[in-house]
Amino acid sequence: MRFTSYGITDVGLKRGHNEDNYGFDDRIGLYLVADGMGGHAAGEVASSTAINTIFDFIRRFRGENDVTWPFDFNPSLTRSENALLNSIQLANESVCTLAGENQAYSGMGTTVVALMIDGNQGYVAHMGDSRLYRLRNGVLTSLTMDHSWVNEQLRKNILTEEEARNHRWRNVITRALGNKLDIDVELNRLEIQHRDRFLLCTDGLSGMVTDEAICRILMENKDLESSCLALIAQANANGGMDNITTVMVEAEDETQG
Repeated sequence: MRFTSYGITDVGLKRGHNEDNYGFDDRIGLYLVADGMGGHAAGEVASSTAINTIFDFIRRFRGENDVTWPFDFNPSLTRSENALLNSIQLANESVCTLAGENQAYSGMGTTVVALMIDGNQGYVAHMGDSRLYRLRNGVLTSLTMDHSWVNEQLRKNILTEEEARNHRWRNVITRALGNKLDIDVELNRLEIQHRDRFLLCTDGLSGMVTDEAICRILMENKDLESSCLALIAQANANGGMDNITTVMVEAEDETQG
């Protein structure tokens, strides 16, 4: 498999600064999006700390067979899964430490969604309401489930989709990095196929653009850069209420041409 990627972030129309961060590196097969919380500079510090810490650990993991595991190694998981979980736990510890050392950062935190690729195997880890989608054969599928209050109400059939989209507590998340040292990272595996396209995004996109509209935009825009730009333009056209970040990845099986 060969992978290509593109990412971009936009402040949106209503926020004074951008608390989102992202990263992508085809050489190590890692793609990340994070949405910081905490106001002023704190949210940006939380998300950038998480992104940088995760990338630093995975780069060392890819380059060193004897990399030190800062947390427990789970024998029921692959080495890549262990590396991804360890990197996120380390990022959480870093954000917690910064929040404890600087009063200005007290209470800060960040969501994270990560896609790590080994050959045709993908590993997905996330906390919060930043999402990962897959477009396959014209069908858009959400590969993550929001860790949010409204999603919990949706799953219990207490709220409808429309009520959830407009609820005043729609931005309340139930899991994030930086709130406590003991975290529950959701981890899943997926098989990657030829011409799969993946979209990682913050809720500045998913909260402003429906899944149906995201699918239509991705089908209309065949290259990754134009897809990302069109998604951000649509989120802003719909109000741009939050920072908007998109990272896209496309898989190509070179044996299939």
